[in-house]
Amino acid sequence: MELLRNAVRPYAWGSRTTIPELLGRPIPAPHPEAELWMGAHPGDPSHVVSQDGTETSLLELVDNDPVGQLGEECASRWGGRLPFLLKILAIEEPLSMQAHPSAEQAAEGWAREEAAGIPKDAPNRNYPDPTAKPELVCALTEFHALAGFRDPKRTVELLRAIDTPGLTKYTELLAAQPDSDGLRALFTTWITMPQPTLDRLLPEVLDACVRHIKEDGEFDLECRTVLELGEAHPRDAGVLAAMLLNRLTLSAGEAIYLPAGNLHLYLHGTAVEILANSDNILRGGLTPKHVDVPELLRVVDFASGDMPVLSGEAEAADKRMAVYHTDASEFELSRVEWNSDDRGEVRLPRSGPEILLCTEGELLLCSEDGTKIELRRGESVWLPACDPEVRLRPVGSGPAHVFRATPGTCA
Repeated sequence: MELLRNAVRPYAWGSRTTIPELLGRPIPAPHPEAELWMGAHPGDPSHVVSQDGTETSLLELVDNDPVGQLGEECASRWGGRLPFLLKILAIEEPLSMQAHPSAEQAAEGWAREEAAGIPKDAPNRNYPDPTAKPELVCALTEFHALAGFRDPKRTVELLRAIDTPGLTKYTELLAAQPDSDGLRALFTTWITMPQPTLDRLLPEVLDACVRHIKEDGEFDLECRTVLELGEAHPRDAGVLAAMLLNRLTLSAGEAIYLPAGNLHLYLHGTAVEILANSDNILRGGLTPKHVDVPELLRVVDFASGDMPVLSGEAEAADKRMAVYHTDASEFELSRVEWNSDDRGEVRLPRSGPEILLCTEGELLLCSEDGTKIELRRGESVWLPACDPEVRLRPVGSGPAHVFRATPGTCA
């Protein structure tokens, strides 16, 4: 049981205040800071900080002792790799529209690109590794996202409410086939639209969205999102494609799970994200990075409907702990919360590797071998599989929150 020093990723869409404030650093940061990574990802592994202050890469620890660090079952199943990566996301500007492959798609795509000799760091590489990348994002603040295809009948209502001549034939295309095939046809038409055609249609759509907002129309939030994306990414077909997705606003503690094929983009807010330890992304627009439309269409799932919002299911053994259940075998995320009047102790039975992240208050962690660690807001700790059971409780006054990342429990 040891503290972690974690890497910060300075992407342009990040915040100059959120992560520095969480870590107790000067505000604002010189540059946007988008993600805080906790795990053993080869690109930016965490470092384990020993009691004497020495640091060791978590990736190195796992590579040198996979059974001791991960446990025999986890090490065998995932080839000696920690299967998950935990992050803090600090989003000031929209990310790219994207989807992630299934395990089978990733393995096939990786083998295909390896055979073609495409370097793993090439900008046109779709599959830098052969693994799936499901993910779950849990809001720490109000969090805005687009995720999954809206019921096409409802999308037809949106397009008709905007009511502009240039959209008519596309609206009627979907109205004539309001199912996954109709969504695929319209999405493909828009994402492959010739630039001159797009340059005529998109300003018309944006003007129609402005009118809809001024008239207090039913789809005010959706139209404001289209305008936001149009301003950030002028002349991008992804602005049209975004109109097909569910518009979500999550409150703190609410989460969405994004399995393989789910088309999504994050708009704004702060969240904890847990994902499979993979870099496989197929982008669909709203980005200067590589967009491979044929490969994206092979991966995207065009099933539609409301996007389920998870609040976490309380554990029978201790109601302070809520688990976000998914079908991801790579990870499971839990949230433990204490209010200001509760100083009770929570036990964490051990069955594999874990990362604990404190997002509010201060905690005391006590291991059965006598080790004790104080965990403050923004700090995280690594618990290898070989460690004994851990107990944790808040110290001081006020509420305390901690997130627990473990390998998945599903078969």
